[in-house]
Amino acid sequence: MQRSLIAVAALCVLCVQASGAVAANDAVADRAIEHSALEFEEAWYTGNAPRMAAVLHPSFTMRHVGTDAATGRSVLDQDVDANQLVELTRQGHGVVPAAMQRHDVTVLDVHANAATAKIATWYGVDYLQLARWNGRWLIMSVVWGKTPGVRKPPNPLHHD
Repeated sequence: MQRSLIAVAALCVLCVQASGAVAANDAVADRAIEHSALEFEEAWYTGNAPRMAAVLHPSFTMRHVGTDAATGRSVLDQDVDANQLVELTRQGHGVVPAAMQRHDVTVLDVHANAATAKIATWYGVDYLQLARWNGRWLIMSVVWGKTPGVRKPPNPLHHD
């Protein structure tokens, strides 16, 4: 009986230790995911193409579903790959004044080498899917939604 109690106690200790290790690993993953998400958004806001390229997986895609004003039907009004986004970043399409550079990151879920995060921005919300790729959290895809009525300020680098 006493051996059984000792074995159960030892098992409980191991479970608690493993749980602590998982929590520590989760915190490390969360920070790395947040870092990639912030790099993505800040690169866009500042027109920093190399910084943008560093966090995108080669198979990256970004999409926005809009609404056709005439028909009210859904339309895919943006379908951008990694090279296109890096070039749009280089051209300064996302540059806004520092005061508008809102980027609140929430890690929504992490499982093994896959994660989902949300960035609340000045223009709306970006939903990111990330993959741990060769030890780094890279962004595989983004689907974003624009807050109705939000207007971008004049961009000194690019006339949209």
